[in-house]
Amino acid sequence: MAEATEHTCQEQKHRIVIAGQEFHFPMSQLLDKAKNFVSEKINDMAKPEASVTDVDFKRVSKDNIEYLAKVSVRNPYSTPIPICEINYSFKSASREIATGRIPDPGWLKAKETTMVDVPVKVPYSILMSLAKDIGADWDIDYQLDLGLIIDIPAIGNITIPLSYKGELKLPTLSAMFA
Repeated sequence: MAEATEHTCQEQKHRIVIAGQEFHFPMSQLLDKAKNFVSEKINDMAKPEASVTDVDFKRVSKDNIEYLAKVSVRNPYSTPIPICEINYSFKSASREIATGRIPDPGWLKAKETTMVDVPVKVPYSILMSLAKDIGADWDIDYQLDLGLIIDIPAIGNITIPLSYKGELKLPTLSAMFA
């Protein structure tokens, strides 16, 4: 006849030796400590930094006015890093007037600052609805929110969020047909 044994669901402890000292941790604590260690190391390492340096009128098409945001991105690593995508949101008068996504816009040069161009297309229909903000000086106050998603080796994708406020002059008729 088989002997009945009592079975309890105790979490097994694992033995770790660090600098000659022995520690015993349940597996869940060990995983939490490992996650915290990795998280601290990632937070302490240098990361790419970015800033919007300028936003200017680029061109007029039959459907929209295109502005060009220039973004300066510094890569602290000794290897080039791919930019996976750029997302943007263009707001004026507390309303989102344009959004966009630019897939695979290029690479950041190793140990250098790379200028990245972000075209922002604003439909005419939206601009006409902002007539009260445009006023007599023919400009609009805006906020441009960007998210640069880059792929850092061994870590994965991170997003560099940027926000830039300014005032844009709308193109005059002579600029549209020049």
